[in-house]
Amino acid sequence: MNDLRINAARLWDSLMQLARIGATPKGGVKRLTLTEEDRGARDLFCRWAREAGLAVEVDGIGNIFARRAGTDPSLPPIVMGSHLDSQPSGGKFDGAYGVMAGLEVLRTLNDAGVRTRAPLEVVSWTNEEGSRFRPVMMGSGVFTGVFRLDEVRAQEDLDGKTVGGELARIGYAGNARPHKLGGYFEAHIEQGPVLENEGKTIGVVQGALGQRWYDVTIIGQDAHAGPTPMELRKDALIAASRFVLEVNRIAREFPDYARGTVGFMLVKPNSRNVIPGEVHTAVDFRNANLSTLDAMCEALKRACSAIETECRVAIELRETVHFKPCEFDATLVGHVRAAAAALGHAHRDIVSGAGHDAVSVARVAPAAMVFVPCAGGISHNEIESATPADLAAGCDVLLHAALKAAGVAGASRAAA
Repeated sequence: MNDLRINAARLWDSLMQLARIGATPKGGVKRLTLTEEDRGARDLFCRWAREAGLAVEVDGIGNIFARRAGTDPSLPPIVMGSHLDSQPSGGKFDGAYGVMAGLEVLRTLNDAGVRTRAPLEVVSWTNEEGSRFRPVMMGSGVFTGVFRLDEVRAQEDLDGKTVGGELARIGYAGNARPHKLGGYFEAHIEQGPVLENEGKTIGVVQGALGQRWYDVTIIGQDAHAGPTPMELRKDALIAASRFVLEVNRIAREFPDYARGTVGFMLVKPNSRNVIPGEVHTAVDFRNANLSTLDAMCEALKRACSAIETECRVAIELRETVHFKPCEFDATLVGHVRAAAAALGHAHRDIVSGAGHDAVSVARVAPAAMVFVPCAGGISHNEIESATPADLAAGCDVLLHAALKAAGVAGASRAAA
């Protein structure tokens, strides 16, 4: 069984076929959740899963589970997966690799005639990115009880369309219920530069940074740009500018891998000769230590109070995401490390700076992740790139880690 390998050409071909759905001129993908492009990706995955003999189910938030039966149906499944939705200018591998790698593992086991004791599943989680609908990691969050299904289905995008309505429109409002998982593995590009810089093929992921996100509304007073003296203005955009600098300052001053980002801003009335009276923006704070993450948020609140006084505005912070720092299961992490070593791949322990569905799943089941390098550490970008060899190596590690967790019940046809 140690010499079993995935079909690298088939994995690459599947990724390239999937990348045609929502393809962008610069070589990336735009596959926002619950759009026509997302439906196309879902349909293709489901077709491939059924062609592989897998039983496909969809739950109430649109998560897709494709199951390969084990010899002991009393055992909970070992699950592999990620997501098929993308950022507005996303890449071909973020999320999609984890789903296609899981599918390739099951195709490989079919080819070799290998049976496992526990069932194996591939999952495609709904709306991991959170770019069209909030919250981020929506599907895995509903599955694990982090979010309520009814509340999430009522969430609206900027056009007023709801999650529930769009799920029904594209045909992925299912009725499967959450089920117990025996373990969860997620293969993913690193989305950072560490593996590439150190010449490592596999990242053995120990856990992920905690996250706290806020939607922010800054209310001033819109007024004519000409007659209103500078000292009498209540300029919401000036306040927002100070706010952005404070977020950056806090992230630079705090320890424990602190991160702080403002990546969204909507200015009203957005006219060149009107003083901005209202700004909607957002904050993404991350940290490896829970107490430090909380301290960053308290520092932001103090900064907001000072900006309100200085700029004569009102600032509302509304928390939308709160994920504690995550530590993955030691046993499953050990399976990943052992597989990388046995296969002869250079590897290192690593912590994820990004959030993943594995962070949600880790609340209810053992979880682990497999990282592979991406060119320049660039992700959430149309030029995102990874080599076929690295992707195959990560999928081979996924294969052997999942086999270890599920237990092998039979030999290959060739061996038989």
